Amino acid sequence: MELIYNGTAMKGMARICVLRVVLVIFSLCFISLGSENFDTSLKANPMVAKAIVEVLKEHTQAIMSIPGAVGIGQGLCEGKPCIKVFVIKKTTNLGQRIPDTLDGYPVMVEETGEIEALPRN
Repeated sequence: MELIYNGTAMKGMARICVLRVVLVIFSLCFISLGSENFDTSLKANPMVAKAIVEVLKEHTQAIMSIPGAVGIGQGLCEGKPCIKVFVIKKTTNLGQRIPDTLDGYPVMVEETGEIEALPRN
């Protein structure tokens, strides 16, 4: 069986690849910024045994493989460190597939819509 792709389909796949690379870089920026708050996050939640940076490193690939997830990063929820998962649209199915906590950190799901990379100028 031979697959033939037209130029439009290839451009769409290239955009998706670029988008994923941008999201990974975006996530890593949040991770690196969050590493400074490791001591305060442990004091805020003594049940947490790992740095949020390590938790993100361990779970990013699994979360990003869920259809509809477009990003993951560190944030603050009610003044405490949490993990934010960005999705195209909040659905019941996504709510069941994304855990409420990851290694002691609460997980918040935020609907962002589709994220597209800006064109190069």
